Amino acid sequence: MIEVREATQADWPHIWALFQRVAAAGDVFAYDESTTEDVAQKLWFAPPTVCYVCDVDGSFAGTYFVRPNQPGRGSHVANGGYMVHPGFRGRGLAVALCEHSLEVARRLGFTAMQFNFVVSTNTGAVRAWEKCGFEVVGRLPGAYRHKEMGPVDALVMFRRL
Repeated sequence: MIEVREATQADWPHIWALFQRVAAAGDVFAYDESTTEDVAQKLWFAPPTVCYVCDVDGSFAGTYFVRPNQPGRGSHVANGGYMVHPGFRGRGLAVALCEHSLEVARRLGFTAMQFNFVVSTNTGAVRAWEKCGFEVVGRLPGAYRHKEMGPVDALVMFRRL
């Protein structure tokens, strides 16, 4: 059974452990292993950010956040960040989390969502976001320093809500 629910402070140790693991892998996430716990916690929990977690059969499986992509005149466009635990990948959780986040963003009054920095070689994420209605609206050549592949492109993806 998949349950997506608002995160609590009690979820932070699971989120932080996953954050560290994903950041250290160096293949899909802009933050790296030097990111402090304080910085990561602010990224995931500091208002106006809202954070959700995904449990599968009672086990922590992933998380996401939604917040304004920009302040002021850009605050009507949401931004989201997602992480799925490696043990739960390949089960459609990224799509489930993204679909849930789109509903949350609508409920919060956002009119669109934008992903600023999708690693082009993260084909699973690109496929998931496209399945959720996002399209590539920009390409940043060599903007991501992939741990194994060196510089690869980052994509800007967007969809209206």
